[in-house]
Amino acid sequence: MAIFWTFLIAALLGYIVGHYIIPNRKLRKALQEVKEKCTIALEEGNKGVYKTVVTDNNKTSELVVEVRELAVTTTGQVKVEYLSAYYKNPEFRTKKGEALLKEVHGLLGEYLPLSEIEWYETTERHENIKKYLTSLDVIHHNLHR
Repeated sequence: MAIFWTFLIAALLGYIVGHYIIPNRKLRKALQEVKEKCTIALEEGNKGVYKTVVTDNNKTSELVVEVRELAVTTTGQVKVEYLSAYYKNPEFRTKKGEALLKEVHGLLGEYLPLSEIEWYETTERHENIKKYLTSLDVIHHNLHR
């Protein structure tokens, strides 16, 4: 009889652990990961495109640079981080990747004029992420009940 009760209690505890405790733990972990990714997306800052014409050896090409805003000065200059760059005329210069970004940093410097950068529109995206985070908080709160 004791073996029967032991088996019944073990089966009941196994059912509770397998269907309620472990899935909730996995769901909480997944919710936490999503919240962290959303927070990183909100903190990534403004991004934009800066275009200029570069002349070298009587050849010219338009240089298009994707930048991220790090800080804005009171004089209207933006400290930027260069994310990617390319020349519209590929025969103008052949550097690519990190070498091209170093060259761009040498040509343009750390600060660019605020008025000449075309910023990507991120307010709608950020609002959607904030709404999503709020709904995640509600779901997470309901799990802890």
